[in-house]
Amino acid sequence: MRNPMTTLKSNTPKKRSPPGRIKIMKALTTLLKKKDFHSITTAGIAAQAGITEGLIYKYFTDKKGLLYEVLKEHFESFLKGIEQNIKAEDSSLARLSIIIETTIASYAGNRVFARILLLEVRNSPDYFNCAAYGLVKIYAATILEIILQGQALGEINTDVDPHVFRQVILGAMEHACLGEVLFGSRMNTKQVSEKICRILFKGVQSS
Repeated sequence: MRNPMTTLKSNTPKKRSPPGRIKIMKALTTLLKKKDFHSITTAGIAAQAGITEGLIYKYFTDKKGLLYEVLKEHFESFLKGIEQNIKAEDSSLARLSIIIETTIASYAGNRVFARILLLEVRNSPDYFNCAAYGLVKIYAATILEIILQGQALGEINTDVDPHVFRQVILGAMEHACLGEVLFGSRMNTKQVSEKICRILFKGVQSS
């Protein structure tokens, strides 16, 4: 089965970031563990990073641009983890199960990543034109392609609308993690993933 994430490497070339840029991104990540994005100031980011406030604007257009770059960095790491985890699997349902478990574990284990992605950026129209959203589209396209492959191989019922099924998967994962993101509640990620897979896949699996 072809790896549906082969576009990741070509779309996200890696180059070494200047030390100041790295400090600024780490500073925002640290502050996001304690505060919501809108209560964080560029002065606070500069103080946390130990740099002058003007240096932020050397590397980023504004505070929101910095947020998108932090999300992009987290999402690149997240996608590489998924790519590594699914490459040895041939079954489409097994691949989808791995994506669901990896996603839920990533959201629960990295609350900053989950908060940015699920809460902080979606009300901003410019988010949908940034590089981070390009990675989100790769992630969504990967899920869709695996569903289509599953239908072609007879693993998934062809009566199922693949786009709707993808949305159901995405919605189930996000809803399962909102308590963790909003309130810091603990969750058994493996158990939650298994329950979601059981409900979703029994309804679409080809008999």
